[in-house]
Amino acid sequence: MSTNPFDDEDGSFYALINDEGQYSLWPVFAEVPAGWRIVHGEAPRQSCLDHIEANWTDMRPLSLVEQMRRDDEARATT
Repeated sequence: MSTNPFDDEDGSFYALINDEGQYSLWPVFAEVPAGWRIVHGEAPRQSCLDHIEANWTDMRPLSLVEQMRRDDEARATT
């Protein structure tokens, strides 16, 4: 039975972020996917999870947040 590398408590990881402000836990042995960048690590799994929990406070993609802001502004001017 194979194990999921994302569940490896002893592994080394990165915390990644994309342009939409979404975070991901990522094992260091895997290439960082296009559109993502490292914001924390190389570090133990729990350290990366703690970083993600502390910084990803709004689960909405940034494009949605911006659209909602524009909609609110448009309603306020009508």
